[in-house]
Amino acid sequence: MATNAQVSEYLTQNEERFVEELKEFLRIPTVSADPECKPHLQRGAEFVHRQLANLGCTAEIVPTAGHPIVYGEWLKSPGAPTVLVYGHYDVQPADPLDLWTTPPFEPTLRHGCLYARGATDDKGQMFTHIKSAEAWLRTIGKLPVNLKYVIEGEEEVGSRNLEDFLNARRDRLQADVAVVSDTSQYGPNQPAITYGLRGIVAVEISLTGPSKDLHSGVFGGAVANPATGIARLIASLHDDQGRVRIPGFYDDVKPLTPSERQLFSELHFDEGAFKAELGITEVAGEEGFSTLERRWARPTCEVNGLFSGYTGAGPKTIVPSKATVKITCRLVPDQNPEKLTEALHQYLKSQCPHSLKFEFTSYHGCPGFVFDPNSPYIEAAKSAIQEAWAVDQVRLIREGGSIPVVQTFKDVLGLDTLLLGWGQNTDNLHSPDEHFSVADFHRGIRASANLWQKLAEMQNQPDSSVHNIC
Repeated sequence: MATNAQVSEYLTQNEERFVEELKEFLRIPTVSADPECKPHLQRGAEFVHRQLANLGCTAEIVPTAGHPIVYGEWLKSPGAPTVLVYGHYDVQPADPLDLWTTPPFEPTLRHGCLYARGATDDKGQMFTHIKSAEAWLRTIGKLPVNLKYVIEGEEEVGSRNLEDFLNARRDRLQADVAVVSDTSQYGPNQPAITYGLRGIVAVEISLTGPSKDLHSGVFGGAVANPATGIARLIASLHDDQGRVRIPGFYDDVKPLTPSERQLFSELHFDEGAFKAELGITEVAGEEGFSTLERRWARPTCEVNGLFSGYTGAGPKTIVPSKATVKITCRLVPDQNPEKLTEALHQYLKSQCPHSLKFEFTSYHGCPGFVFDPNSPYIEAAKSAIQEAWAVDQVRLIREGGSIPVVQTFKDVLGLDTLLLGWGQNTDNLHSPDEHFSVADFHRGIRASANLWQKLAEMQNQPDSSVHNIC
């Protein structure tokens, strides 16, 4: 069944207003990592609260030990499915500011896109699920489903207080499925549902030698150099075939099934375009796997940052006192973050020269997951998106990144999650000139409006459909 004609007409008639309201939202510098932005985080929460309250939702701003969480609910369709919508109103820092074509918090339309920090991550995408509800309520007077909104202000700093919020309201937050739009399409005009995410382990290792930097001419050759030591640790992480050498790293990794490898191959990934976009001449990684398999469905161990000694202009002849490396491992389903954190700790410690002090810091971790691609929820989402984008096919993809809230919803609320991304990987998420296609913004609203109807039309509620399969 196509979207209600009144709803569809309302969406068309209000397109310009929706963009102007999104601009108002984007002007608020809700940078959760910056303490000076705390008042702006409150303003961001108030904006979301007003949007939900104006729909007739029961809405509140819930204080936390950090930035507030906005909760809203519309529960006036007895017997219909209940959907939990999650998003975040906080954004990444805008630095480096000099690389923005226009100021990051002055939303600007160029080439069919809206440029601003948070345009696609995640204000613009999250906003689609508010505007879609508005269309139903302003025309039909009710929604086909019940909606609960959880919009937080700390996603970009690790969702420090979200789990406490979910645990405290576990009974009130019961639902049939969660919906998150914080991912991307497969490509331009190639909408996608993300059915799998990798997990993560994030750590930092520091090696310390002398108590202070030393003159390399006077002391070099007589004391251990932490920079050399850290380089050796890094070099020990992979073998010549690109496999991670941490003992037990692959113990719980299930081989990709032939059907899933076939699914990936049918996406017709353009490796030449991929290399050109990234400015590289060759791809690299674990031997025996395609680029998509390496990015989406194989575990990795990557150096994220490396620093030691003098990094200014010209030479400075020292033996540095300290060297530090930041490492993340991306995990596939069935790999245990705690187990692998300890394995990484013990392996690197065993590789460290006794002449250097070894320090290991674990930051966070979450497991990977795969959502059953045959779930009725996915079928409903496919149909909703096909109508909004006017396409015959919706891609099923996995993503190499991690969205810890998906596992949190499963652990705390027993909820499976539909990951419906309206943006593009090329939207400069976390980078200067972040942007969001205006056409995709409107299609996202339309797909969301369709989804509420498609979910209401489902005949039977499925059993749990998240499986830790690879």
